[in-house]
Amino acid sequence: MSDAQAKFVTGNLFRHVSVMSLTSSVGLMAVFLVDFVDMIFISMLGKSELAAAVGYAGAVLFFTTCFGIGMAIAVGALVARSLGAGDDTLARARTATGLTFGVFFSAIFAGLVWLNVRPAVELLGATGHTADLAESYLRIVVPSLPFLVIGMMGGAVLRAYGDARRAMMATIYGALVNAVLDPILIFALDLELTGAALASVAARLVIASTSLLPIIRHHGGIERPDLGSMRRDFPPILAIALPAILTQLATPIGQAFVTRSMAQYGEDAIAGMAIVGRLTPVAFGIIFASSGAVGPIIGQNFGAKDFTRVRAGFNAALLFTAMVIVVVTLTLFVLRGQIAALFSAEGLTLELIFLFCGPLALAFFFNGVLFVSNAAFNNLGHPFYSTWMNWGRNTIAMVPAVLIGAYFFGAAGVLIGQAAAGVIFGCIAWWLAIGVINSGGDDEDQGPFARQGRLMTLLHARR
Repeated sequence: MSDAQAKFVTGNLFRHVSVMSLTSSVGLMAVFLVDFVDMIFISMLGKSELAAAVGYAGAVLFFTTCFGIGMAIAVGALVARSLGAGDDTLARARTATGLTFGVFFSAIFAGLVWLNVRPAVELLGATGHTADLAESYLRIVVPSLPFLVIGMMGGAVLRAYGDARRAMMATIYGALVNAVLDPILIFALDLELTGAALASVAARLVIASTSLLPIIRHHGGIERPDLGSMRRDFPPILAIALPAILTQLATPIGQAFVTRSMAQYGEDAIAGMAIVGRLTPVAFGIIFASSGAVGPIIGQNFGAKDFTRVRAGFNAALLFTAMVIVVVTLTLFVLRGQIAALFSAEGLTLELIFLFCGPLALAFFFNGVLFVSNAAFNNLGHPFYSTWMNWGRNTIAMVPAVLIGAYFFGAAGVLIGQAAAGVIFGCIAWWLAIGVINSGGDDEDQGPFARQGRLMTLLHARR
């Protein structure tokens, strides 16, 4: 292929990635925006312990959400490959078996977390009344995990079919329900944090139902799972879901370390970190969505054995990420005063918000690179590479970076160290993803542990 043809293909895929990312991000940001508004409402109550409790609870919920993300990645990748190979029947069957496994295992996972809520929030550094508030919030929200998993998997399947609009609308419906119920439950009924938890559960129920209905009505429905199809699909689902879940778990574990490191600076520091945590997905929802958008593109072209378009799709996603980061960072910097005023932020809380709305936001580009690279790994038969990248970022790089940052800069250094870890492993993931794409991916039928040794081979080849 000539350079002109390659640029044409990349340009077309850039538009495809842009449309898929923007439509997906509308739904994602609708949900994240409601969480952001939750934090504004809670800050309006004038109780710093409530904002801190949300920060602790958010770290635990991030941990539970990772199960749904992993299952959604697996089912979305397998359905996209089946569609790319022209096998619609297999795509419908894999949707059914994926949902069955997802509900079953997420119910078990939610039960285990629910039984250990109190030790979890105490491990993060919560004490006294703040720990009580975080625990009560989580007791309500955690049991709804299976519905969240259904919604996430349904959205992944819709995006595999190229139906990003309906996937987007499912999350918008959930966000609208949350947005309507929040002020009623938090203020009108004076339920405060309990009201916010109940609104979140209702939103999860709506997202689950509205993500499944379009699959049934517009994409041929869902095959009834049987024992044979479940036996057939369990190995490939496990091959992607297990490393994807392990990959995703690295982030909340890293966040737990950050939360505990921040706890030593008091509730104002935790409140500032919680606000930044809620602001991040609102500001960068498009970046989170771009990795989900490029995954099906890579998966379908991998299924069709068109590696030129696989490479072009990856490059288009990185270009899109860079453009979004620049625009969002400039916007945050200009509006940093107004953002801080929304939360009546003062002192250390204000300092952390201003720090995010500047250099740390710009450094998020490398997190975007990591997201896109992980999508490539998951869809090219190397899901454990994603696992290694995320765990490396959240342990090998983050622990020393946070400790060093805290030593020199206090609470601000905790966030600086977290960002530095993303820069380091974003670069490593970018380099490794290029090598995987150039090698032509791998066969999905190999077991999840059979590919681990390929990393050293690839690293050696790159030298």
